[in-house]
Amino acid sequence: MFDFFRKYNKIVMIVLFLLIIPSFVLFGVQNYTNNGDRGDVVASVDGQSITRTEWEQQHRNETDRLRQQMPSLDASVFDSDAARYATLERMVRNRVLTAAALKTNMTVSDGRLTRVFTEDPGLASFRDDKGNFDRQRFIMATGRTPEQFEAAVRADLATQQLLGGVTGSAAPNPALLDVLSNALRERREVQVARFAPADFAGKVSVSDADLESYYKSHTSRYQLPEQADVEYIVLNMEAVKKTIAVPDADLKAYYEQNKDRFGTKEERKASHILIAAGKDAPGADRAKAKARAEELLAEVRKTPASFGDLAKKNSQDPVSAAQGGALDFVTRGAMVKPFEDAMFALKKDEISNVVETEYGYHIIRLDDIKPAVVPPFEQVRARIEDEIRGQQASQAFAKQAEVLSDLVYQQADSLQPAADALKLQIQKAQGVGRTPVPGAQGPLGNRNFINALFAADTLERKHNTEAIDLGGNQLAVGRVTRHVPARTQTFDEVKARVRQELVAERAAAAAKTEGEAKLKAWEGAAAGAVPAGLGQPIAVSRNDNASSQPSAVVEAALRADPAKLPAWVGVDLGAEGYAVVRVNKTLPPAEVPADQRQQERTQLSQAMAGAEAEAYYAMLKDRFKATIKVPHPSGAPSVVVN
Repeated sequence: MFDFFRKYNKIVMIVLFLLIIPSFVLFGVQNYTNNGDRGDVVASVDGQSITRTEWEQQHRNETDRLRQQMPSLDASVFDSDAARYATLERMVRNRVLTAAALKTNMTVSDGRLTRVFTEDPGLASFRDDKGNFDRQRFIMATGRTPEQFEAAVRADLATQQLLGGVTGSAAPNPALLDVLSNALRERREVQVARFAPADFAGKVSVSDADLESYYKSHTSRYQLPEQADVEYIVLNMEAVKKTIAVPDADLKAYYEQNKDRFGTKEERKASHILIAAGKDAPGADRAKAKARAEELLAEVRKTPASFGDLAKKNSQDPVSAAQGGALDFVTRGAMVKPFEDAMFALKKDEISNVVETEYGYHIIRLDDIKPAVVPPFEQVRARIEDEIRGQQASQAFAKQAEVLSDLVYQQADSLQPAADALKLQIQKAQGVGRTPVPGAQGPLGNRNFINALFAADTLERKHNTEAIDLGGNQLAVGRVTRHVPARTQTFDEVKARVRQELVAERAAAAAKTEGEAKLKAWEGAAAGAVPAGLGQPIAVSRNDNASSQPSAVVEAALRADPAKLPAWVGVDLGAEGYAVVRVNKTLPPAEVPADQRQQERTQLSQAMAGAEAEAYYAMLKDRFKATIKVPHPSGAPSVVVN
């Protein structure tokens, strides 16, 4: 519906980031005053350093959290340079905002902090049945004390409060929003002539001298990256499970101890008559209710067939009374204990004595029994074996990981001893580069493993890497068997490619030259004349470009002065050639439903507030001398939403 926002998604991503202040609360926000004392400095804020160790730890924390939330997400997403750099940017942003909050004495009241502990849905699992915060449960789950968490929350709320003061004051007036909204739907009628490079490629002639000259001027395009042939082994929990042998005696003992889990439990269906008397009711009222229940029991025992009618007339359970007291089938644990004990002690069609519970006094009749169904041992043997193996695998995995680490270190020039000892398969790969290939799975998609392969000791001495944790209970060890340094391809190797690129470049230039000539000629034609070669009139708009014209053509058409139409515009499309556009007239904006218009206004308002916040953050970065000392990865967005 909002093609403009989809079309300019980079802008939208930035706006989203500004509107969603990343929270580092539960997963280890770094204290602003923590200088760090290990590793290279990768960034600094207000004289405080962020070390590579801190950066890597924060990235691991975020990666672990995302893996838990989205187990099916491609692991290479976490290990990309872009993802790692985005983590560093978030750390810098957090420290800049924290520094600003401290310098402006931004505080968070105890009352607001208390509401976080008592109302935040993210902390629900740490509250007991009465809503009280369970300190021990929190410490065990997060490894942090509530006091540490409190300090982090205060810092996080303070930074939100800081930015809230900026974004909250950025609300534009409705008239301005209408102007912006109308600009999105502004339409022009145009006619377009395209000059495509493909139409000129056949006329381009290049000599060998031209090709060699072009090659020498663009050697950076013809670099072959450093590559290595590698072999590696992977130890994972699933492989370890398969090595665990479970004796038949243990399997059968486990079966006997857990029969209920492998089949269906016994179910019972009963009817009851309730004379209500809450546990807090006065003693006299409870005694009166019990006496009435005894009277009804006497009637039931005298005429058992009257149970249903008596329940309809006398039971004070509003749900079951209408059904003659009938309840659904239940298993143990579904009813309050006194009721359950009495029901499971009855035989079919037997009627209990009066049973007292916290709800009052019951007369229970057992109507039916579904016996427990337990499958035979052989039917669930595989499941039992898998469960026991899973329970034992963690300890076995730790032991095998230790063996793996020892063997690859002690016999550093081969993976074979470790593979033989642990029954692992040696896998091979050719042409592995220093950067994981997008979409690569397993070790070759893991940044830490690739870095270990290209470490000096691994490359120069062909030694094994150490055991690298891939996450998800997986360890990998690799070694380089062949290394090819980066080099520039020779002219002869890339001659065909050079020819293709030079011809394309000159064809695009020829298309532009022809287009510019046509533009000049058509501008000088008689007023109102429409030259041959122009396309049919079409409507273009920023918000709905149904004509599929390049965005540069649409923007050029909409920027033409509406007071001077019709007008001619030339548009350089680069490698796509050239376009001559005749802007005929302005068309009325497309009508949209009121709810869509309100959504547009909301999005525009948010975008303007985001722009205010971004400008404020840029000012704070400069004030607190925030710098990132590692290079920005090629192709990575400058802001990545968490």
